[in-house]
Amino acid sequence: MKIVLLGSGNVATHLAKALKAKGEDVVQVYSPNLNNAKLLADLITAEAISDLNEVKQNADLYIISVKDDAIETVSRSLKNVSGLVVHTSGTTDVNILSSQVKKAGVLYPLQTFSKGKEVSFENIPLCIEANDESQLAILNNLATKISRQVYGLGGEKRKVLHLAAVFACNFPNHLYALANKILSQNGLDFEIIRPLIAETADKVMSNLPENVQTGPAIRADESTLNKHLSMLTDMPELQNIYQTLSDSIKLTLK
Repeated sequence: MKIVLLGSGNVATHLAKALKAKGEDVVQVYSPNLNNAKLLADLITAEAISDLNEVKQNADLYIISVKDDAIETVSRSLKNVSGLVVHTSGTTDVNILSSQVKKAGVLYPLQTFSKGKEVSFENIPLCIEANDESQLAILNNLATKISRQVYGLGGEKRKVLHLAAVFACNFPNHLYALANKILSQNGLDFEIIRPLIAETADKVMSNLPENVQTGPAIRADESTLNKHLSMLTDMPELQNIYQTLSDSIKLTLK
């Protein structure tokens, strides 16, 4: 397939490399910042562009991988293309595209991406959707080339999945950052807590998280909970988070 990639961020970068590795022909990379477009385009031997008017009109697939609030704007520049146009958002409805283009779909990878951290795309769940069965078949064929886990999901279920992903990924990572703040303020290195993080994540690979919950809240250890809260007196925002999460864990005891 001839593919135009509109975006050069984390998702676009990993997706482009996965497509290239499977022999797909990514012919253009667009970014409003030409240097960003070139950085990715050079990795996959594609043309870099920073003007939407320069987008090739005869590609088979157009992948919009930009911030959610920019998807509709970018899609307006693709009204005359004959290929399938998809976005990679977990929360944006496919109708944002189908109101602008004839063939519309979604290719949403359920993973956290950083440009400097390689991931195996074959193990990443890909959630697909299209506005008709023939386009869904095309999208499924492409998705199964780069991933062993492909799911056909409608917009509402995809939004639920994205919400759950925020709880499972973004919030825990922020809590790691807060843990690092507590450690560093007391002369301790984050390295000491990495094995704990790894073991916690490993346990939920084979168990439901509610069945392996540990800590003072699940034990209803009020003495320890109160000690921890008193240690956070000078950090009221962390104290509130600690209290809220502890109360939430306690609800599982009822």
